[in-house]
Amino acid sequence: MSARILVVDDLEANRRLLQAKLGAAYYEVLTAQRGEEAVQRAKRERPDIVLMDVMMPGGIDGFEACRRIKAAPETRHIPVIILTTLDDRGSRLRGLQAGAEDFLTKPIDEVQLMARVKSLVGLKVVIDELRAREASGKRIGVIEDTPDPLEKHRLVAGNVLLVDDNPTQIKRAKAALGLEHRVAVLGGDADAGPPDLVVVSVNAKAFDGFRIIARMRSGAATRHLPILAIVDSDDRTRAVRALELGAHDIIARPLDEDELLARARTLMRRKRYMDALRSRLDQSLELAITDQLTGLYNRRFLFSQLAPLVQRSQCGGDPVSAMTLDIDHFKRCNDTFGHDVGDAVLQEFAARLASNVRPSDFACRMGGEEFVVIMPRANGDLACHAAERLRRSICAEPFSVPGAPHPLDITVSIGVACSEHAEDTADTLLKRADEALYEAKRSGRNRVVGKAARSAA
Repeated sequence: MSARILVVDDLEANRRLLQAKLGAAYYEVLTAQRGEEAVQRAKRERPDIVLMDVMMPGGIDGFEACRRIKAAPETRHIPVIILTTLDDRGSRLRGLQAGAEDFLTKPIDEVQLMARVKSLVGLKVVIDELRAREASGKRIGVIEDTPDPLEKHRLVAGNVLLVDDNPTQIKRAKAALGLEHRVAVLGGDADAGPPDLVVVSVNAKAFDGFRIIARMRSGAATRHLPILAIVDSDDRTRAVRALELGAHDIIARPLDEDELLARARTLMRRKRYMDALRSRLDQSLELAITDQLTGLYNRRFLFSQLAPLVQRSQCGGDPVSAMTLDIDHFKRCNDTFGHDVGDAVLQEFAARLASNVRPSDFACRMGGEEFVVIMPRANGDLACHAAERLRRSICAEPFSVPGAPHPLDITVSIGVACSEHAEDTADTLLKRADEALYEAKRSGRNRVVGKAARSAA
């Protein structure tokens, strides 16, 4: 998987070295010499990853450049790896607290660098796809233009699952993570709820940490959970293996409690961000197929479902029936009591409709006071019986709605048709149901009429 990587270093020799290594792995490499240039180029070029040196003369250093990239709405989702000769605890914490996803010490271990780049590129691809879909939803008006989820989710407290068998290490991890999160140990008594982060020791004796990481990455329920792997500080092979199997980050033991908390905070914030993007996309999909007043499916969804059901019926599959419903004298209700009362009637009608159809049926609002119910695997007789039951439910009890001076007597007329002709389409099926509905209206309303393919029932 290729990517565009911005390399930031004041020394040309270092830039050329990283450019050669990354270019050999088919990454596209951009370069910058100063912190200010890196911030501006990140905004302009939108790279997939930034490799940021810390010590740069003049202007701002790598820590501040990272902080500015993470503060800007257009670049805060871009992963940053800090590169430095400063192999000390304070520098690592400064980098992580500035928002960096990782911290590598010079001279750079090429294998670890490539493993980290590959891991972060995979995450960036997912984030970019979610952001692109969100942007499309905003363009067509099904997603509101709300603040960036990263702003909303700066508070990152959550549930952490600790997978380890070393009592001393468990104690230190719980002490550090417990400052901000609810921590549970796998197999222990405490239950912190569904995890937002999993911390796995790959050096455990009682289980195979690598296998746990691999299974989590392949499981539908856990593949999106961030994983922080605990490895020995000098065990490059295990560190790279953990990243290749799907760990999002690694931390060396013995554990530094402040570093553990900082890395957990970064992973948790990223998870909340991606969860928020997915949630907004789910909501946009629901808005695209849902009538906003009644909560029923809309016209677009109706035709997307009915056409393949009719086609399947033509090919020897189960029949499909459609009933069209129209609230009797609804215009009179609107004119007498106002549109607010009319909307309340529509909502109550939709609630009764939804509670009187099968789970497999699709209740839709076509517009105004007209509704349609698609009934898969239902012949004409079954559909007519269901329609009659629904009609009785509507007229059995007056509608008590806000704004009306008294409960309103509401009735409905229903037309029913079933796919029973070799040349049936979604349009012809609905046309027959409409014809049956008009016949019910002409016959006095508050009744059900079924219409066969060639003659009225």
